[in-house]
Amino acid sequence: MIKENYNVIGVMSGTSLDGIDFSYLKFYKKDQKWNFEVLNVETFSYNSNWKETLNSAFYLKKEELDVLNKNYTQFLAGQIQLFIDKNKIEDVDAVCSHGHTILHQPEKGLTLQIGNLPEIATILKKTVVCNFRVQDVKLGGQGAPLVPIGDELLFSEYDYCLNLGGFSNVSFNENGKRIAFDISPVNIVLNYFTEKIGFQYDNEGELAKSGVINNQLLKELNALDFYEKSYPKSLGKEFVQKEILPIINKYEISINDILRTFVEHIAIQLVKEIKDNSSVLITGGGAYNIFLIERLKELNPTANWIIPNKKLIEFKEALIFGFLGVLKLRNEINVLASVTGASKNHSSGNIFHYPQKDC
Repeated sequence: MIKENYNVIGVMSGTSLDGIDFSYLKFYKKDQKWNFEVLNVETFSYNSNWKETLNSAFYLKKEELDVLNKNYTQFLAGQIQLFIDKNKIEDVDAVCSHGHTILHQPEKGLTLQIGNLPEIATILKKTVVCNFRVQDVKLGGQGAPLVPIGDELLFSEYDYCLNLGGFSNVSFNENGKRIAFDISPVNIVLNYFTEKIGFQYDNEGELAKSGVINNQLLKELNALDFYEKSYPKSLGKEFVQKEILPIINKYEISINDILRTFVEHIAIQLVKEIKDNSSVLITGGGAYNIFLIERLKELNPTANWIIPNKKLIEFKEALIFGFLGVLKLRNEINVLASVTGASKNHSSGNIFHYPQKDC
């Protein structure tokens, strides 16, 4: 029997390595529409060892990745249990976890999110829904972005849902069809350069604001082929390593000038995708970059750029991965072919029951 309300934990670890986001959520249907309540949220930061390990995992051999996957699955299960214990959570229909992306090359049929091994359900003694991207890639899709089904069913009152995390992505409804794609790198690049001068991130964009745009660098960044591709399209760490950093590293300019130039690059690419006089919901860590938001408003003053409450800014992705898990439990569509380019809409993810049973 399919339920009409669910209590789940949504878990998300982003490419910017800010930490692991946890949301304890209630989803329920009312008048045929999905609603949600955010009951508890928290971010557990990675220590320096895990940051370094995850940052360099892209270069590991398969055997080494297998070991890392096992270790990270155990670590992630421990962090989830800590969140449950700390908040005295008792009613959990499922833990819905994205895992941490190590490899994303959909054009080669490859995507790897570690932390999604079946053992996670045994360790937690709970049903776990996870590994949401693999099936979509097998169906010829980009495996990303996956959040738009949540935008469609939970946040349809906004013209655009814009997420500013490690990468930026946008989601909107066009002629009755949900469209979404990655736009550009954001915090994965900004944080990389701020860490070189001893900061985890550029607080409110103040470092970038003090810099000067290098017009030649800006021109080179804006000329990258990815920005001319039509959707569906997605970005991974490989794009930053192979395309972005080699361009930036050619220039002998200050970190502040790099940040200023890259913020301008981000703003230009974002505004290209936003129509005038539209409402734009902004979430993700980049929503706190006041200078970036100012540039967006200056480049498109007719749009209504909406910064929501802190819970939604920081935990919208964890919330929606919780929702993807609910849809999977109901065997309902949670990935849209119009977004990923897959051969069909589908219900993606693995369900690991505890105790184990066929699913």
